[in-house]
Amino acid sequence: MVRLLAVLSLIVSLAGCGGADNIWASDQTVADAVYRHDGPPTLTLFTVISKASGSGAHSALMVNGSQRVIFDPAGTFHHPNLPERHDVIYGMTDPAVDFYIDYHARVTYDVVRQDIVVSPQVAEMAKRAVEQYGAVPKAHCGQSVSAILRSLPGFGSVPQSYYPKKIMNAFGDLPGVRAQTFQDDDPHKGGEIRTQGI
Repeated sequence: MVRLLAVLSLIVSLAGCGGADNIWASDQTVADAVYRHDGPPTLTLFTVISKASGSGAHSALMVNGSQRVIFDPAGTFHHPNLPERHDVIYGMTDPAVDFYIDYHARVTYDVVRQDIVVSPQVAEMAKRAVEQYGAVPKAHCGQSVSAILRSLPGFGSVPQSYYPKKIMNAFGDLPGVRAQTFQDDDPHKGGEIRTQGI
């Protein structure tokens, strides 16, 4: 019975939004990790989709403004070279983003990436919003991401929702959104952490 409960707990934590945390990296660690992608100011919505049910399992929001960060609310992703403060992960270089996607994509889940170019002002508003949101409790990933999007100019059509796929569909209806789907046949993730290049 104990083994069954442990397995079920692991499945839930990997498949959906994990529990709230109080991780708070030091100022120096965050400063050392600052990275800004040289592309335009962009918001990127990541949605993890169950292959079995087609439903959304997780939402996250990446912001490329004065620096590139990912708001991974109640997520299970962690990397020793990427400092975190209350679900905001810093230092998101291209290899780090690739690792984030690979961590979530597996035989049972696909990852949908949707990018939209925004003004520098909107990107900075989004960065401030994710940094001020605080740690997100279990199963509130969609609610927190949609709340942040709805607070930004031009994103009022995104519904306030707990359902990642509903948010994804509304985000995809915005003009100028580019989408990619990532698939992987790996049955499990999280056991091996790649540090080189991140």
